[in-house]
Amino acid sequence: MSKIVLKAGEATVFSEGKDVTAAMPEIVIGAVDGPVGTAFANMMAQTKGHTAMFAVRDINQMVRPATMMVPKVTLKDSLNIELFGGVVQAGVADGITDAVIEGIIPKELVNDLCIVALLWIDPGCAKEANLDKADLYKNNYEAIKLALKRALNDEPSIDEIIANRHKIKHCMWEDSWDQK
Repeated sequence: MSKIVLKAGEATVFSEGKDVTAAMPEIVIGAVDGPVGTAFANMMAQTKGHTAMFAVRDINQMVRPATMMVPKVTLKDSLNIELFGGVVQAGVADGITDAVIEGIIPKELVNDLCIVALLWIDPGCAKEANLDKADLYKNNYEAIKLALKRALNDEPSIDEIIANRHKIKHCMWEDSWDQK
């Protein structure tokens, strides 16, 4: 297998009617001695907002490839920080481990690669009275695996993107293709 310098992927997984448990990772995966490795190392010195953290399955169980988890929003309260470093981290770490087990990430490359994962946690998540933590875990687990698969398979292809240019609108802006 040729060296993986930089591959990018994303995914969105959500449960109908449970907006606060949606997972939307955006990832880059690449060689530790390439641009992803440089970005990964530089994140260790982040000081604004909630700092990035390694994805670990449990104490002394950092995943391979080494993964830096970065929240997409500044975590301002201890409850959301706890969810990010607990449930979200568990789903992401287990998803990465299973991606290796399932062959999405080649096992022989795990020590040569690193991942930077930008992760969503809804700022209102911790305030949700009936928060389904199992659903939050499941969505993050499934989404990270899907983002990795898409990254390593260059999905979607440019042909798919072009074919869907006037068929798919951005979900957050209905007028996304109607502007002149």
